[in-house]
Amino acid sequence: MSHGVDIAPSRGPAPPDNAVIAALTAALDKLNRLLMTLSMIALVLTALVLTYSVVSRYFFSAPTDWQDEASVFMLVGVTFFTTAYVQFHRGHIGIEAVAGLLPRRVNAVRLFVVDLASTLFCAFFTWKSWMLFHEAWVDGQTTSSTFAPPLWIPYSMMAAGMTLLTLQLLLQTLARMTNKPDSERAA
Repeated sequence: MSHGVDIAPSRGPAPPDNAVIAALTAALDKLNRLLMTLSMIALVLTALVLTYSVVSRYFFSAPTDWQDEASVFMLVGVTFFTTAYVQFHRGHIGIEAVAGLLPRRVNAVRLFVVDLASTLFCAFFTWKSWMLFHEAWVDGQTTSSTFAPPLWIPYSMMAAGMTLLTLQLLLQTLARMTNKPDSERAA
């Protein structure tokens, strides 16, 4: 099993055995697919905004003051809104040197511990992201440019994306805890 890019697209892991976890996983997958589509559009828009900025400045001597923040804000959204989708497909970078050396049961425990630690870390990151959002909202924080868009915009995308990632990790951890062992499934 590789965590790299596969030639054939995957439809994700098998559904969890628990019906509630399976339903929540399916609903989250639909949301993640929508966010992935919107993120692809935002990535193209970012490229267009930056291209417009360069063309405008170079050919027409008309600099823009909004393109940097707009591009950065869109890239923040793209980055954080796609993490749960990538996690669903187990597409994040993983090192498998240890996995091949461990017995199957020990490796299953290792995977559970990694999922649990990732869930806890992402839950903390989510909490801090919502705190940043709240602070930017309440204090009316803006960027220091002349355009000065509000900072709650990227912080809200970061917090929402981390919330989705944490939920995805939590569902995968719960599925790992409640799923029947492979030996029982085959019987």
